[in-house]
Amino acid sequence: MAEGQFKEGIAGARLSSAQYAENFSDLHPPLDHHEALVESDRCYFCYDAPCMNACPTSIDIPLFIRQISTGNPIGSAKTIFDQNILGGMCARVCPTETLCEEVCVRETAEGKPVQIGRLQRYATDTAMQQGKQFYERAAPTGQTIAVVGAGPAGLAAAHRLARYGHDVTIFEARPKAGGLNEYGIAAYKSVDDFARAEVDYVTAIGGISIENGKALGRDIHLSELTADYDAVFLGMGMAGVNALRADGEDADGVRDAVEFIAELRQASDLGGLPVGRRVVVIGGGMTAVDAAVQSKLLGAEEVTICYRRGQEHMNASEYEQDLAAANGVTIRHWLQPKRVLAEGGKVSGIELEYTAFGDGKLTGTGEMLVLPADQVFKAIGQTFVPAALNGSGAAIALEGGRIKVDAEGRTSLAKVWAGGDCVADAREDLTVSAVAAGRDAAESMHRSLTSNGRA
Repeated sequence: MAEGQFKEGIAGARLSSAQYAENFSDLHPPLDHHEALVESDRCYFCYDAPCMNACPTSIDIPLFIRQISTGNPIGSAKTIFDQNILGGMCARVCPTETLCEEVCVRETAEGKPVQIGRLQRYATDTAMQQGKQFYERAAPTGQTIAVVGAGPAGLAAAHRLARYGHDVTIFEARPKAGGLNEYGIAAYKSVDDFARAEVDYVTAIGGISIENGKALGRDIHLSELTADYDAVFLGMGMAGVNALRADGEDADGVRDAVEFIAELRQASDLGGLPVGRRVVVIGGGMTAVDAAVQSKLLGAEEVTICYRRGQEHMNASEYEQDLAAANGVTIRHWLQPKRVLAEGGKVSGIELEYTAFGDGKLTGTGEMLVLPADQVFKAIGQTFVPAALNGSGAAIALEGGRIKVDAEGRTSLAKVWAGGDCVADAREDLTVSAVAAGRDAAESMHRSLTSNGRA
């Protein structure tokens, strides 16, 4: 490793440019034609396919794999896009090890599932690289729909609505479209600016315009949208980050993990990103793993994930945990933060308390541990910020701090649907689940708009 890696404190340029390029190369390189044929031949093409039942978007997995095996990757891509227009990104970031591949018959029989995710990427990449569009817009309906948020839910809803001939305007608070796919995914999972390419592919159907830098409650208001558009879809995700609730968490060197990941994803020079020599990440989900692994890949000497419960309780999959360990990240369990230690206003360590279950709840044991650190990342979950919803106009009902919707994505407010991470019944905050929610809400909106002429 480069000598610069061992700079004290938070610093950049710890590694050589060649090492950065290697560290952040594609986590799962794409299958070539021969590899795809060999892998597809492993599929049993089950009639009652458990993999299909495990997919939140219900892609016909046996069919798309059979199409690959018969030399028809374009047809395979259409099978995927029929259900999931963001199938390219989902192939890269879906936790397939806990979804389709976990229930694969091959996994049950021999402990080695068909590589469904990589086959899906092979098919969708083939179609996108050839610029193959499978859908034409229906005749214009003259009806307009506002979509708030250009993330997976918003893009999926917009594409399905545009297919039906509706005109869609997407309002996105950030400078770029893509949402979580653009700003929240580890850089080694989505290389070569794929998120932008996918947005371009989705919007190529026509009838979709995106206005960036437009935040709900600041630049646009829900009452205005419901007055100006025939229907509204809310898919703005979650903007808030939970606090550590530890003394001293305002010290210089304590950061939100999601902010760190977003900064890394937008960086043109990885060497310019400062990272600590000793990094501690608080949390147990995918975001914690992404922040920890990328800290190590940026040149951190020691990276430790601290989680307040046991390994079996972590939201990060076993695969993600193994990925962290393989990259030199230490994962410690049964620890909760109590105090951030600082010297001269800068983080010098973190004091944690051991935890245990007692009387059915998690409690501190009183036994303490201090870990030296010059950088601490908070990855203990995000929260929905509802303030922007009801700054004007009628209130929308909430449940558990998120938007309450019915089975079709309808909110309590007429003409307004919602889906993705911002709704109360969001499934595990997964990209693929957000796509399904946006797609299904769009179908409901279209039925409503065409059954009586208005929502």
